[in-house]
Amino acid sequence: MGWWRLSTSLSKSRNIANPGCFATCIQLGLIPLGKAGKLNAEIHISAITGSTGAGQKPTATSHFSWRNNNISVYKAFEHQHLNEIGQSLSGWQKGFDQEINFIPFRGNFTRGILASIYMDTDLSEMDLIQLFKEYYASYPFVHVSDDNIDLKQVVNTNKGLLHIEKHGKKAFILSAIDNLVKGASGQAVQNMNLMCGLNERAGLNLKGVAF
Repeated sequence: MGWWRLSTSLSKSRNIANPGCFATCIQLGLIPLGKAGKLNAEIHISAITGSTGAGQKPTATSHFSWRNNNISVYKAFEHQHLNEIGQSLSGWQKGFDQEINFIPFRGNFTRGILASIYMDTDLSEMDLIQLFKEYYASYPFVHVSDDNIDLKQVVNTNKGLLHIEKHGKKAFILSAIDNLVKGASGQAVQNMNLMCGLNERAGLNLKGVAF
């Protein structure tokens, strides 16, 4: 489904369910491959999120004194967003049945998600980069960077930032978002804009903390 068809569908919808923050970040790095029918190998994902990704209820592991100068793994291989990711990829690539291995990390920072994704592929690095750039060419908030990426480039924005490399047989994809904006409220505002016939960027021309 192209972006024009997707946005047209959203504009006619009365109810829209926004993806979870991890699901958003990870799917941005996988959907172009799924759309091209190229998710044909086991997928490996490590992703780290800030303390604001832990929900509203305070817990021992969301407290600053525990998070500070600390990092930990949680819900390895069984995070709740795995089902959502698998269901979405099945919609993009008919017959998708590859295993998705997901290791989430708690980081010692407040906002943002950085996901590292790799899998075997027969595509060259040039083909991979071209595939992603062409797919996201008409998406106003998703960008493919030729250089390595970091969280400060996306924190406080509705951007999704991607970087793609090829190492041996492995496609290596980095994906970064702000979990509170692109992974939550910003995505909701973007969908509301489409539903209400407003400019898709309305209220979302936000500036990253790195610039």
